[in-house]
Amino acid sequence: MHSNNKNQVYYSQMFKGKNEITYYSTELPLKTVIQTFDFKNTDEALFICDLTKIKEKYITWRKYMPRVKPYYAIKCNDDELVIKTLADLGTGFDCASKNEIKQILNIGVQPERIIFANPCKLTSHIKYARSNQVLNGTVDNEFEIYKLHKYYPQSNLIIRFRCEAAEVQCPLGEKFGCDAEQDASALMLLAKSLQLNVSGISFHVGSGCKDFAAYDRAISIAKKLFKFGGLLGYDMDLLDIGGGFPGSSDENFKVIAAIVNKSLNRHFPDRKVNVIAEPGRFFVAAAYTLICKIYAKREVRSPYDNKLLRKMYYLNDGVYGSFNCILYDHQQVTVKHFLGKDSYLPSFKTLIWGPTCDALDKKRGDSLVIIEDTELPDLCCGDLLAFPNMGAYTIPIASPFNGFMSPKTLYFLQNKK
Repeated sequence: MHSNNKNQVYYSQMFKGKNEITYYSTELPLKTVIQTFDFKNTDEALFICDLTKIKEKYITWRKYMPRVKPYYAIKCNDDELVIKTLADLGTGFDCASKNEIKQILNIGVQPERIIFANPCKLTSHIKYARSNQVLNGTVDNEFEIYKLHKYYPQSNLIIRFRCEAAEVQCPLGEKFGCDAEQDASALMLLAKSLQLNVSGISFHVGSGCKDFAAYDRAISIAKKLFKFGGLLGYDMDLLDIGGGFPGSSDENFKVIAAIVNKSLNRHFPDRKVNVIAEPGRFFVAAAYTLICKIYAKREVRSPYDNKLLRKMYYLNDGVYGSFNCILYDHQQVTVKHFLGKDSYLPSFKTLIWGPTCDALDKKRGDSLVIIEDTELPDLCCGDLLAFPNMGAYTIPIASPFNGFMSPKTLYFLQNKK
């Protein structure tokens, strides 16, 4: 099937099998894709992944922060085609476990492009990293240093300190990162006494950082720790500035990049220091749109005068599935309908539920809805809703709770020939 306009979409490969890519030109027409997919005869939600957006994000990164090499945090979205796309672009990878390391090695990525960025590692995972020459790994406490001394003394230790932003989507400082003023130097002294190599310094300001100046504060602290390492005789050459980069706002990313670039030029002018980062949502958030079907609806009316209070729609995906990002990533999702933009369409106060029989699909007090108190036109069972920016911390965490399966994914890539 082909459309004949300049926004031609090629569907010849669509639905043939897992991880097939459909190519398009000029712009991906979402409505056309939806019309092609047989939503009428399926009750499953669907992800639409535009791999072109991932490539565009890489170009944006290289343009605005050329000195910093991205090591994609695969926990954010471990989809095979996403990983392969980023590997082909030349990114490194932030892995937290044996299985994540194995996934990256299995697509032909060299171990030097991997950082084992989990400060608290399982022993068997350390042994796997050792057997596959994954040298670089973060550490933030003395117990892990003793563990590495026992099981992987040849590894390169990267000391992770805590310097969390004042405003973040997901804070990490309580769980990971040592105190920069007291513990970091003590850990380097311990490593030195055990004849272990400290090759660099790491920090993470928090996932979804909104306090952009936190990067400058952390880089300034890292410089002091580099100096202390030099006094101990370490020739450290790696600075890991972590993650926290936005996935749906390139303007905010440009502001962060300017702060990082200025700070690096001031504190690390020597280009022998390799600077890396651990972006996750930056690459994948905007690449995914989730399409859900309304399978049930209710109208809530006043018991006194029968006045309509709100409309409620039940979707074929919820917070146990793809919308787990509301629970675990504190994401505020947005919704789009396909009824057109006619101004005469009245809108109603709307509440959107997921499909399970658990009240966790709604929040008042202790539970959660997908979206509460939004405004939508009058919709019917079978109508579709689109949720953009759904590529980060959704797919890897979703579960088939209550027997509702996770959505399939259709992949698209712009053909610029």
